[in-house]
Amino acid sequence: MIDRYGLPGLADVHTHFLPPRMQRRVWAHFDQAGPLIGRPWPITYRGTEQERLDALRDLGVTMFSALAYAHRPGMAADLNTWTLDFARRSPGCLPSATFYPEPGVLAYAQEAIDRGARIWKIHVQVGGFDPRADEIDPVWGLLSDAGAPVVVHAGSGPVPAAFTGPGPLGEVIARHPRLSVIVAHTGTPEYDGFLALAERYKNVRLDTTMTFTDFTEQTAPFPRDLLPRLRDLGLAGKVLLGSDFPNIPYPYGHQIDVLARLDLGDDWLRAVCWENAHSLFPPRG
Repeated sequence: MIDRYGLPGLADVHTHFLPPRMQRRVWAHFDQAGPLIGRPWPITYRGTEQERLDALRDLGVTMFSALAYAHRPGMAADLNTWTLDFARRSPGCLPSATFYPEPGVLAYAQEAIDRGARIWKIHVQVGGFDPRADEIDPVWGLLSDAGAPVVVHAGSGPVPAAFTGPGPLGEVIARHPRLSVIVAHTGTPEYDGFLALAERYKNVRLDTTMTFTDFTEQTAPFPRDLLPRLRDLGLAGKVLLGSDFPNIPYPYGHQIDVLARLDLGDDWLRAVCWENAHSLFPPRG
C-alpha cells in the first residue's frame, strides 16, 4: 500500500490499544451499536494485542498511539499506567495518556507527563463532560506549557452530545491559545467550524480519522468546497493521519485510498501520512 503511493511509511496518531478487559467491553458496545454509535459497526481487526501490532507493522505503520479515554471518574490514572507501560514494550508507540474532570486530575496528569506521556486523548462525546470544566482548566494549562498534543473528539459525530461542536472546545483554546490540540475525525460533522479553529490557532491540528471513507460519507459527507482549505492546512503541517484502528468497519488501507482519492497532490499525501506527525513528534534520544 505505501509503495502504491510512494510513501516511506505511515504515522498514525489515532489508534487504540486498551487493557484487555476494557477492550472487550468496547467491542461489545460496538457489536450492540449502542446509542453513541447509532448504526452497525463491525470491527475489522478483532485480534489479539500482538496480532494487532503485527497488522500495523505489515501495513507500514511505524508511528502510532495507544489512545485510551476515561468516560467516568476513577478510570484515567489506571489507564495511564497501562498505556504508558504498553508504549514502553511496543516499538513505535507514542506514550499516551488521558484525563477526566475529577478530584486529583492535575496530580495524575503531572505524573503522566513526568513518565513521558507525549500524546493525550479525551472524548467529549462519550465522556459527556464540558471541556471548559473548572476541574480540568489547570490541566489544559499544564499540557499547554508542556507542548503535549491532545487528541480531542469534540465533533458531534456519530451522534451529538451536550458539549460537542466547535464552540466549547474553541473557548478552551481561546483561554489557552498555545495549547496543542488535534481535533479527531476532522471534527465530523462540523468540518467548517473546526477547520476555522485550525486556521486561527497556531497549535490546532486535525486528524483524518474515518473522514472521507465510504462509511462516513454515507451520513456526514465532507463538503468538497472545503478541500482547498484542507489542502492548505495539510501542507502547513496541520493535518495528520488518523484511522481509529482497530475499531474500523473496513480494511485499514481504505483510509489511505480515500485520502489519495481527494487528489490534493503527492506532497499533501506525504505530509499528512508521514511528515506532519514526525515534525510534531520528533525522535527522542
